[in-house]
Amino acid sequence: MKKMAVGFVSFVSLGLFVTGCASGKAEKSDVSVDDSLEMITEKAKKEGEVASIGMPDTWANWVGTWKDIEAKYGITHSDTDMSSAEELAKFYSEGKKGTADIGDVGISFGPLAKSKGLTLPYKTSYWADIPDWAKDKDGDWLLSYTGTISFLTDKGNVDKAPKSWKELAEGKYKVSIGDVTTANQAQFAVLAAAVANGGDEKNIQPGLDYFKRITEAGRLSTVDANLANLEKGEIAVAVVWDFNGLNHRDQIDKSRFEVSVPTDGSIISGYTTIINKNAPHPNAAKLAREYILSDEGQINLAKGYARPIRNVKLPEDVAKRLLPDSAYKSAVPVKDNTAWDKTSVELPELWQSEVLAHAK
Repeated sequence: MKKMAVGFVSFVSLGLFVTGCASGKAEKSDVSVDDSLEMITEKAKKEGEVASIGMPDTWANWVGTWKDIEAKYGITHSDTDMSSAEELAKFYSEGKKGTADIGDVGISFGPLAKSKGLTLPYKTSYWADIPDWAKDKDGDWLLSYTGTISFLTDKGNVDKAPKSWKELAEGKYKVSIGDVTTANQAQFAVLAAAVANGGDEKNIQPGLDYFKRITEAGRLSTVDANLANLEKGEIAVAVVWDFNGLNHRDQIDKSRFEVSVPTDGSIISGYTTIINKNAPHPNAAKLAREYILSDEGQINLAKGYARPIRNVKLPEDVAKRLLPDSAYKSAVPVKDNTAWDKTSVELPELWQSEVLAHAK
């Protein structure tokens, strides 16, 4: 699960802020901003292949989309799984000799990729359907699907599944959040707790205070909420993205696990495709983004438990995999990505000093 262990700080550690982007204008691409969708499709078919990074078959049912694209357009696909930070590093380091066409990264990495000159903009014909908070004004990045921080409860270990951060704080069981020093999901869990307690992207302190109390009570679990540990019953409650929770629930035992979005506040984020400015198959990458945002592509993502960014009608059997819309009444999207970028860089050190230092 590539996105589980991604930190913004990981990209910083690669030293890519020392200089500007090394890559100039792509030299080998037959690509134009003026191309119609028909022309993009024609060129993509001639390119005949698309190379993705961080978009493996097992994540968000990407396999369904890649199979559809091959069947519909004759475009073959290959993927190299990696973290968001590694994806940007690959685009950067390869420069004009780029080998990857398109990647899938956490929302914080979209603006970063644009700022470093790594992206090829493409808005798709579904541009108007994407909320303003979920897209770049020039089309350098736009979310394909969202995730919302939720509770995954093993009812075999907990008498009453918590429905709110307040109820979670009142429990006697252990709470698994993951490694906040490195994990994107865990960092958003702290933000979600902050939002529920009066904080936001600029003020993470309420989230730190919340987990400090959990830690002081000896309730913070260091056990990773992966499939194996959940199946063995080593976790009582895990704080995870809704799509990870739902996926794990259904893979193990739907009756044993409960997934709930905290009713007193949570955070919605998501993942965006980025097209490499130096993509060897730029039109195939554009066409892939186009298909991902289509009704069929959005349904494919929902089959993998990801919540589509567009308001598409899902088949009944697919809709049943997801939580109902009513579950998200208290969840809000990230409002200030710039502020969150700064906070997420500072969060690992704050977590160590203000939370882990109080472990019993």
